[in-house]
Amino acid sequence: MERKELLKNEQIERMLSPHPLSFMKLQTLCIFIIAWGGLVWWLTNFSTYSTLFEGNPWYPLILWGLVLLLIGVVASLIAIQWTIFFLYLGVFAGGLGLLFWQQWESVSGLFLLVYSIAVSIGGFLIVELYRRSHKYIITNLRIIFKGGLFTKRERTIRYDKVADIDAKQGILGQIFGFGTIIPVSQSGFGLGSDKTLAAGGLAVGSKKAKVFGFAGGGKEVQTPIARSYYELHGVYPYKDIKQIIEDMVQNHVPTQYHKKQVEFQKQQVDIQTQMRDLLHKQIVGKPRRKAVKQTIDEEDEEPEEEEQEEDMKITTKKTVAYTEAFAPEQVDIQQQMKELLKKQKTMKAVEPKADEIEEEDDPPYRKQDLP
Repeated sequence: MERKELLKNEQIERMLSPHPLSFMKLQTLCIFIIAWGGLVWWLTNFSTYSTLFEGNPWYPLILWGLVLLLIGVVASLIAIQWTIFFLYLGVFAGGLGLLFWQQWESVSGLFLLVYSIAVSIGGFLIVELYRRSHKYIITNLRIIFKGGLFTKRERTIRYDKVADIDAKQGILGQIFGFGTIIPVSQSGFGLGSDKTLAAGGLAVGSKKAKVFGFAGGGKEVQTPIARSYYELHGVYPYKDIKQIIEDMVQNHVPTQYHKKQVEFQKQQVDIQTQMRDLLHKQIVGKPRRKAVKQTIDEEDEEPEEEEQEEDMKITTKKTVAYTEAFAPEQVDIQQQMKELLKKQKTMKAVEPKADEIEEEDDPPYRKQDLP
């Protein structure tokens, strides 16, 4: 990650990528293709059932394709992701087209073995490139998610926007120490549901009467879920990363004591605003007798002392009367300020100890800023 992409006062804590075994679900699909291709080759050439495939060279291809598609349907229902079925369908269609094009029907068993190995190797390479495209940057202010093989995706979430953290480890994750962490935002990003449906039908009978059967089923899951490039997928070491995320989130959540201090600050600002408005009214409402008198004095170079003393008495009386008119409001504002300071003094007396409140590296407010 380039330095210019960081925010002000932002520091990188960790830069992560998914563990090599974190995409084992995709790698298992490739392993099955190799295993099934080798099993079909053995059945058609060396097993005791090889005589069943001697009558028609298309039998091995039909067996290979049917089982492959059936496993694709089952895997799609379990994983709630129909992409698996369409991938297997593409593999079957590719093998069928290549066999027709090169006219290798007579060696269909050997062709299926070689073709399965080649497709699986290509699948392993694509999965590895996809895994390496994922980058997770943990800083002191946010988490940055990057990923995508052809289309690059990026997500950023700040710690103060994290409402919940979902974490999980599979069997391999528990053995090798990696796992997946999903920060769920306050807007609900990171939550979702997947739904899948399987159905089939059969019609039998003559022209006059037909019997039709239909069977179907559905499955819906609502759980914290996100794409691998929108979550900390398969990060290592899992426990350390999880602890770092939880500490960062906790440090960006103000405690009850800090919340009360912020409330006191807001009240102080309100009282100061009231005092400013009152002073502004006093300044605007002051009599201009003195200014008028000064103008008259400039015109009359030799004013009489008696007139000056009389004017000063009048100005003083008006100022005293004006101040007394605003006295109740000033007293009320001063009383509010006294009560607020008394509450703050009480709060400081019961301020939690330093070991009970972990200080933030760059908190949004500091104690010395508080009144």
